[in-house]
Amino acid sequence: MRFQSYFNTALKIIQLYDGLFPLQHFLKQYFSQQKKHGSKDRKYITHLCYNFYRLGKSLSNVSAEEKLKLAVFLCNDNIGEWSFLYDDEWQNNWNDSLTKRLQFIGQKYSSFSLSDVFPFADELSESPDIPAFIRSFFIQPHVFIRVRPGHDKQVIRKLQEKAVPFNVIDESCIALSPFVKINSIINIDEESVIQDYSSQRIKEFLHLTETENLTSNILNLKSVWDCCAGSGGKSILAYDVLKNINLTASDVRPSIIQNLKQRFEKAGINRYKSFVVDLTNSKFPIPNSSFDLIICDAPCTGSGTWSRTPEQLYFFQHEKIEAYASLQKKIVANAISYLKISGYFLYITCSVFKEENETVVAFIKNELHLELTKTELLKGYHQKADTMFAALFRKTT
Repeated sequence: MRFQSYFNTALKIIQLYDGLFPLQHFLKQYFSQQKKHGSKDRKYITHLCYNFYRLGKSLSNVSAEEKLKLAVFLCNDNIGEWSFLYDDEWQNNWNDSLTKRLQFIGQKYSSFSLSDVFPFADELSESPDIPAFIRSFFIQPHVFIRVRPGHDKQVIRKLQEKAVPFNVIDESCIALSPFVKINSIINIDEESVIQDYSSQRIKEFLHLTETENLTSNILNLKSVWDCCAGSGGKSILAYDVLKNINLTASDVRPSIIQNLKQRFEKAGINRYKSFVVDLTNSKFPIPNSSFDLIICDAPCTGSGTWSRTPEQLYFFQHEKIEAYASLQKKIVANAISYLKISGYFLYITCSVFKEENETVVAFIKNELHLELTKTELLKGYHQKADTMFAALFRKTT
């Protein structure tokens, strides 16, 4: 009866939710008004809701109840407490192979197609494994932390003391279960930063700027502007990788800059400048400022992160791709005007769409006349991570 109640509550939430703001915020608001749900109740109901949206645009011809039942089957390796929803045929076909579960659903529902989950394959950047990318929507991603320099031993020790399972991905990246309450174990932003694996790989582009400078006998990078800083994750990464930089961070949202300041304090970053600016406005002034490196983690569709926020896939409208691409071109054109000769411009999105990635790269090369040094779609779906895009440019004239 308790799990049937969870199922019914999830259906109620799905009927109420309209996608206008993130599902996690909607759920938080809903549970604050419904005090009867304890922490365990919230956990199960939240899990069901996210399962529903993981099916994306598929099966629009079935009821919400039926779709939620299908979602639970596809998104969970084990039947767990949900056996009451299914007859013997379904239970006998439930195993830990997502491929086999997909095959069973395909046999039961002729209208089901993997391509319907994400019907935007024609818009994708070059080189992704499209079936693998789409299947990733059915799998909850890991949480990744980036261990900051000098804290590796104590972070590992703290995880071991709490008997937390973890996987070391590289010298500074650790993967954890999304259910681990990492904030209660590690001093976040001081010892480690919560940062997706693909996002951590941006350090490869930062290292490249150092390597090129050394081989070209150019002074090391000194002035760095994170022009769409958000909460500051890329700024902290640049601070840790490049060291001894004069850091400037900006964003269009005052509340975000306030959060960034609090985060920098925890991270021990005391020498920096920050300001609020709308980079779509070409008239913004930054007096007496020019930069060796500009990092532009541009606003985007976020399509490379939809396995974390599947409600965005469910409610996504195709015309948003062009709208974001137009916004990105305005931002990069205005930001690049503050780049020094021989300086670097690092363009980043968490999008998988060509219009936001390769098309903007072509714009920067052909219209803004920067030289492309390196570009890559950072595919995270095989590591239960996000997918990102990055391109590093150099201003030669």
